[in-house]
Amino acid sequence: MTYALIPLLPFAAFLILGIFGHWIKDKAHLVAVPAVVVSWLLALMVFFDVAGGHQTSFPLYSWLTSGLLDIHIGFSIDRLTAVMLLLVTTVSSLVHIYTIGYMHRDPGYARFFSYIALFTFSMLMLVMADNLLQLFVFWEAVGLCSYLLIGHWYDRPAACSAAMKAFIVNRVGDFGFMLGLLLVWYSFGSLDYSEIFVRAHESAGEVINVLGPFGGTWDISLLTLICVLLFTGAVGKSAQVPLHVWLPDAMEGPTPISALIHAATMVTAGVFMVARLAPLYNLSPTAMTLVAITGGITMIVGASIALTQTDIKRVVAYSTISQLGYMVMACGLGAYASGMYHLLTHGAFKALLFLGCGSVIIALHHEQDMRRMGGLKDKLPVTYWTFVVGSLALAGFPLTSGFFSKDDLLISAWSAGSLGQFLTILGLITALMTAFYSFRLVFVTFWGPSHVDPHHAGHIHESPKTMTLPLIILAMLSIVTGYLGIPEFLGPMFETHPGGAAHEGGVGISIMAVATAMGLIGIAGAYYAYVLNPTLPDRFARQWQSLYRASLNKWYVDEAYDRVIVRPTFYAATELWKRVDVNVVDGAVNGVARAIAWGGWLLRLMQSGQAQHYALGMALGVVVLVTMFLFL
Repeated sequence: MTYALIPLLPFAAFLILGIFGHWIKDKAHLVAVPAVVVSWLLALMVFFDVAGGHQTSFPLYSWLTSGLLDIHIGFSIDRLTAVMLLLVTTVSSLVHIYTIGYMHRDPGYARFFSYIALFTFSMLMLVMADNLLQLFVFWEAVGLCSYLLIGHWYDRPAACSAAMKAFIVNRVGDFGFMLGLLLVWYSFGSLDYSEIFVRAHESAGEVINVLGPFGGTWDISLLTLICVLLFTGAVGKSAQVPLHVWLPDAMEGPTPISALIHAATMVTAGVFMVARLAPLYNLSPTAMTLVAITGGITMIVGASIALTQTDIKRVVAYSTISQLGYMVMACGLGAYASGMYHLLTHGAFKALLFLGCGSVIIALHHEQDMRRMGGLKDKLPVTYWTFVVGSLALAGFPLTSGFFSKDDLLISAWSAGSLGQFLTILGLITALMTAFYSFRLVFVTFWGPSHVDPHHAGHIHESPKTMTLPLIILAMLSIVTGYLGIPEFLGPMFETHPGGAAHEGGVGISIMAVATAMGLIGIAGAYYAYVLNPTLPDRFARQWQSLYRASLNKWYVDEAYDRVIVRPTFYAATELWKRVDVNVVDGAVNGVARAIAWGGWLLRLMQSGQAQHYALGMALGVVVLVTMFLFL
């Protein structure tokens, strides 16, 4: 029952605020914050229990049982669950505290706290699930909550559009996830993890003709098809190419939810799902290759776009896409422990960077354009120094958490064969770009001359302690999480963990040295371009105008979607509306109405009010009936 309290406490906070929020108003944090903090304490207890060897899986509530169908809510408490519980509750607790200062005097203060409490509950239920159906239900619940939170400021058209975009794009991926779920049930007769893994081994060589219903022939491995369909959901949820386009637009929501969604919860769900289903994915080399390539493409695409963005939150958002690519790539290469290790460290320093962005935005009266910042490091000292720590961790600077997790990931990738070596090279190039854009963000925002609006320049001050305290804690976590031994802790969970030998050999040292050099070169390059020679970026943009504009416009992926999918869909919908709805449906309804009206008009002509006319009509009717009776 203690385990059940971890998700139920945030859910209780949601219910209380949802029902009584109108009266609680600006005291909403007194309900939400204690609930989430206690959940964190319980998650910490679970972590130590699991570390001591206590792992369990048990049903909590059975909703429906019919034949082989068993729909229930259950918990799986193992090492992977313990790590995710600790990450989600830690970041969520700090975000809740940060929200007190950030959302102060917001009209939807209580509503916002109720939504993030529900969001936390949904994510906790997702990671604790012992079956695919429960994971899917709360997978969708997380998506619904993201829609509500991104669109919190619903009076802003941009926020509403971003919320709708996130919801629709994720539905595309979730459709594939649902098909995979149905195929799992059809093939294995169960949705419980333990039973799926056992029966998957028994069906390792089974193939399915996907074109059979259409009279064609295309045999494909059953497990490959299942894994690819399930991974489609992860592509949407974890913002992988080509379904990454929703995440940067989600920056229209309040900064606290940006930190929660993009650091520790929603976007990590896809990576978690692949790691959770590792026994299934290990049986399909084809699916694993697809996962690895998708992650590799995503990490370099995200980094290349982050280089040129001017919105402070969008730089961090594209960084998230890139770092998620690292994690997905690692899982695709079988290095699940390394991928989860980076997921954990990334959750700390990326939450720090998002909340740091929020502190800057509040100080500048909601200004997000980096070009209108500068010279802030002395006015926002806590924000600045914590932001530097987060940027160093993101860049993989030695002794930070990002240094250990990224190096572990790249070494493991190199040990996974030729594909892994190619992706490692891409990862090293991405590390160079990551360090460059991370410190481009630092130097443009905090260094140099001030470009702040003169109306606000005299009113800049550090954020309140409710906002700076989470920054300080996350800065410390951005260092210490690298020393927790997560790969060793998670290693027994997975059958394969490439890179074990290489970590201690010359290859590991070489990759570590190259990765460190890439990070330092990136930081030095940003310093040279934005501090020593600040005119250089503009000259580069003019000289390489096409390349610069392509990156600035996100490689025109949104424009391509607009031309290929959005506009044709709207055109088809408009034509269907005009030709089918208006002409056929409305025409039929209106035609019936006109026919009845004309019939009524004709009948009205027969109503003369003269009895002889009615008698004549009755006589004629009798004649017609008699004639029909005699001759028909």
